Amino acid sequence: MKKINLPVKGMHCESCVKKIEQGVGSMKGVTSANADLLENQVTVEYYSDQTNQKNILSKLSELGYSSEKKEQTWKQALAYGLIPHIGCIGFIIASVIGATVAMSIFRPLLMNRYIFHFLILISIGFATVSSVIYLRKNKLLSIKGIKRKKGYLFTMYGITVGINLVLFFFVFPMLANLSPTGALVGVADSDLSTLNMKVDIPCPGHAPLITSELKTLPGIAFVKFSFPENFEVKYDERITTKTEMLSLEVFEEYPATILSSETAESLNKQSAPTSTCDGSCGGTGSCGKSSCGCGG
Repeated sequence: MKKINLPVKGMHCESCVKKIEQGVGSMKGVTSANADLLENQVTVEYYSDQTNQKNILSKLSELGYSSEKKEQTWKQALAYGLIPHIGCIGFIIASVIGATVAMSIFRPLLMNRYIFHFLILISIGFATVSSVIYLRKNKLLSIKGIKRKKGYLFTMYGITVGINLVLFFFVFPMLANLSPTGALVGVADSDLSTLNMKVDIPCPGHAPLITSELKTLPGIAFVKFSFPENFEVKYDERITTKTEMLSLEVFEEYPATILSSETAESLNKQSAPTSTCDGSCGGTGSCGKSSCGCGG
């Protein structure tokens, strides 16, 4: 009778433990096989005149546990990281295909300035619950078990935090500029005034809410978001005004500060060519082409 401890590669759950114990334990000459998930090893007792270590290693290889395989737990961790964000992902898809109803559904949530804080806490909580279930299922809910699965847990929480950062700081801000309002019918660009404002949003993820609210007003031709909280609005002041824009309900929750404002008239004056005449050649002093005596 002999007793050996063999390291096992690729054993990552209770199902693996049972598979190894049953597979190795059924070999001729083996009296017992006990797999240890924490230690990544299997203890085998056997009669040396009926089998040997080489045969046991061969059996492990047949079961798929003797090679240097890396655990594929990152796929499960990725799934757990994505699940809490199914709603956000649906909103993104709807926005990309142009379903404006998406914003009307999410508007009550986005009107809460702490919604993204809640989403982060929910996703981390979901990751924690999933991790506890996983560890308990595989009899690893202990300090030693956590150390044993630190790679899995790091992947789980890393993906959860990473998805939050990507959504709130990159994807949602991009959605804010995804669907421009477009030119107003019968209104030239030269008839548009410009308003630049800074909005007190807690993070760039709220940008789609601000742009969509502004676009509900008639006379808005263009809204552009610039990281982290600036918005440029081009509008026809004959149809809507700065006061009407700043009176929107969204700015009660997220106050706006005007950075600059230029009317269409002032913009046209700045861009219009000017000519002057000193009157020495019969001109009138300040003139256009037709009234200047020197043909200026």
